[in-house]
Amino acid sequence: MNNFKSIASSNKTKTLIERVMNLLFLICGLLAVISVVFITIYMVASGGPVLAKVGFFQFLLGQVWNPDNSQFGILPMILASIFATTGAILVALPVGVLVAVFLAKIAPAKAASALRSLIDLLAGIPSVVYGLLGAIIIVPLIFKLQTALGLPTSGSLLSAIIILVIMILPTIISVSETSIRAVPKQYEDAALALGATEMQSIFRVIIPAAKSGIVAGMVLGTGRAIGEAMAIIMVAGNAAIMPELLRPVRTLTASIPIEWAYSSGLHREALYGIGLVLFVFIMLINIALNAALKKGGAGFDK
Repeated sequence: MNNFKSIASSNKTKTLIERVMNLLFLICGLLAVISVVFITIYMVASGGPVLAKVGFFQFLLGQVWNPDNSQFGILPMILASIFATTGAILVALPVGVLVAVFLAKIAPAKAASALRSLIDLLAGIPSVVYGLLGAIIIVPLIFKLQTALGLPTSGSLLSAIIILVIMILPTIISVSETSIRAVPKQYEDAALALGATEMQSIFRVIIPAAKSGIVAGMVLGTGRAIGEAMAIIMVAGNAAIMPELLRPVRTLTASIPIEWAYSSGLHREALYGIGLVLFVFIMLINIALNAALKKGGAGFDK
């Protein structure tokens, strides 16, 4: 009889713990959703008024940013952010995937472990250190190229792209390697049994099967690239002009910390508007990439 009572008591305790944990998980999930909702409301409320005062199209498509004359056109910053992020992803994604393949499938265990530690170290370096190294090493090298072409020496879009590539590579490599390692070994064995070489099995079977994780790495890398400010400020030249590869540019994220301290009135509202545009950009990028991923199938779960 006592055994039945102890079993019943134990079951009640387990049930109570499960209910408490379920409630805790629900609360955490609701907090995450509520946080996103409040951030969205705050950004719209803070950044929306400038769109009405300056004009929606004038703000987004205007090419002149001159707060002293109440000119708030952010098209050069939008294009600079898009070009810098796109250029960084186009370079970092294939390089990151190849490095991930090397670590997961080709490199000896000890070498892969050592390289993985170095990559993790790169991921933890503060962005200001990347900016400092870029200003000391990369920008002077580009100065030589600008001088050879008869251009003024300054920070440039090219130096911003190079810094962003270095910064987002660790994220793409780590997430892609994890996804590649998660592909069932039977996939590779089946491809080899059908006569495929090791490289063919990697590029025609394993990478397509791991594409959901690779896309996730690209999304994270894109988010970091488009949201980076400090390193970009130190290497890009910070001129709010239409972007060219070897000329100075200013991204959306760089504009806010550069001018925040002395902004007020409509100028402060315009900076909030830049934050709103950046927030919408990141949302649209995530939605588009997730939609493309679902349309193409979800990796080896397909």
